[in-house]
Amino acid sequence: MPTRPLTPALALVLAAALAITLFPIFWIVMTALKPPTDWNAAPAIWVPSEPTLVNFQTLFDPDALRVYGVGGVSEAATGAVLGSLLASSIATVLSVAIGLAAAIALSRYATGGRFTPLAILSGRMVPPAAMAVPFVIVFSSARLIDSYVGLVAIYVAVTLPFSTWMLKSFVDDVPREVEEAAMIDGRSRLSAHLTVTIPLIRGGLFATTLFIFILNWSEFLFALVLSYSSIETIPVRLAKYVTATAGTLFGVQAALAVIAMAPLVIAGFLIQKQLARGMTFGAVKR
Repeated sequence: MPTRPLTPALALVLAAALAITLFPIFWIVMTALKPPTDWNAAPAIWVPSEPTLVNFQTLFDPDALRVYGVGGVSEAATGAVLGSLLASSIATVLSVAIGLAAAIALSRYATGGRFTPLAILSGRMVPPAAMAVPFVIVFSSARLIDSYVGLVAIYVAVTLPFSTWMLKSFVDDVPREVEEAAMIDGRSRLSAHLTVTIPLIRGGLFATTLFIFILNWSEFLFALVLSYSSIETIPVRLAKYVTATAGTLFGVQAALAVIAMAPLVIAGFLIQKQLARGMTFGAVKR
């Protein structure tokens, strides 16, 4: 397929789009490297003349900022990072596993009837703020407030419609004939799905997993209302870096944001081939 030559106008458009896309990341990284004296400088300091890692140090040593005469933070962010990693990882695995089983059931066997997929998706039509109070009441009765079990449960409940619908679209694009051929060769239905269907949608499975992990990793509202003292996540900790004495700790917030972006960037880089295939899977229909 011939490629379109890169004209000066097209190069300018691509450069502008790239600058707009990368500018927030650039600003977060530069802010994370600024000392407290540069956070609110006017005019703004784009690149710190004396970069420092004190903001990152503050995440694990609450008193590190005191050398600049700025009040320290209440506690280290270690628990928030580990909490987000634990809850998001477990919830993602459960959501994708359950969603994959539901997707195969809906795509191949029309389980529950033709309106079941829409019923599943309807769970995402309710605003999260409207669901928060009922969940708090139910979880309080079940003693799941301020626990990782409760946080994982709500993450799975919220992301399951997405994982089911995304994976169903990938399963729909796999010809039924390949599964039937496997069953003719002596495999059971379950074995045909495990050895034929799932490997064929591997790219879509990776794409769905990364998408669901991003949703869980960045979720704020439910993590806020379901956690008090025992558990914490990165989005909740970011909101707490606004103190009455020091105002908004921009540098510390930016440092934690950089750490929050790292797993997503690394995961996306490691599975970029499968991710690209998953995003284009089914683009050419039979």
